[in-house]
Amino acid sequence: MELGKKVKTALDETRILILGANILLGFQLRGPFESAFKALPPLARDLDGLALILMLATVALLIAPSLDHRIAAGGEASGRIHGLISKTAATALLPFALALGLDVGIGVERMAGWSWSLAAGLVFAALALLLWFGLGLARRSATGERERMMTASQADAVEATPLHEKIQQMLTEARVVLPGAQALLGFQLSIIVTNGFEQLPPSAKLMHGVGVCLLAIAVILLMTPAAYHRLVFAGEDAAEVHRVGSILIVAATVPLALGISADVYVVMTKISVWPPLDAGVAAGTLAGFVLLWYVAPLLRRRFLRPAIESRRA
Repeated sequence: MELGKKVKTALDETRILILGANILLGFQLRGPFESAFKALPPLARDLDGLALILMLATVALLIAPSLDHRIAAGGEASGRIHGLISKTAATALLPFALALGLDVGIGVERMAGWSWSLAAGLVFAALALLLWFGLGLARRSATGERERMMTASQADAVEATPLHEKIQQMLTEARVVLPGAQALLGFQLSIIVTNGFEQLPPSAKLMHGVGVCLLAIAVILLMTPAAYHRLVFAGEDAAEVHRVGSILIVAATVPLALGISADVYVVMTKISVWPPLDAGVAAGTLAGFVLLWYVAPLLRRRFLRPAIESRRA
């Protein structure tokens, strides 16, 4: 299969993963504002905070390849970007499975107590790991060797991607990020009408308001490439569509990272009783986003661009 098509398929698979991840992250952000959250045992609240951190890592990993593709590779298809999408998706499934087990366990604790809670959490985490990793690893020895060898042979390949495919990939990457931003914005707005929000100190309410505004900006930016494509070029392929869309997608992740980090701080004030921990988790979240989404792609850009320019020539 051509590299461009393989990259597009990998991005579509990432969209499946991130839709589920963002819904679960939204639950983590809203849950502490519900009145029943205070009734949870301290251990359950601590585990909820751990699940929040795991889901933040999941979302950060799933979005990272799209920014690497925009910043480092300039939208060109390559074996490296295909491999990066595959590796980050596989890595993201581990914290996703653990967070899923924790959330199911916390939910069951409310209904049946700690014994059933522990069992349910372990079963669902194990089931996710079995199907997401065990099934594939078990089948590797029996089938797929030729396809894996073909992919391995393309690891260092750089393909001069046709403009139509580049625009398709750019719009797919916008769809990777957009649903999560929309879902998180919805959760942020719904938090405002909860009793838990009324109990926040004014500074935390202000922080939440800033987070809502930042996520709204991210959503607007992510929807702009499609509108620009329709209104300016009537849906026809043009290099400007790819260039403007790439800039807007990268720009949108800045308020997205800041908005999520701001709300993580607010949520942690509901989970933790130690303010330095609240600030530390929020700062660590922002640092993780910056490292994965901007620093790493910019460093790789220095090594990739000469090869890409040579291939274009």
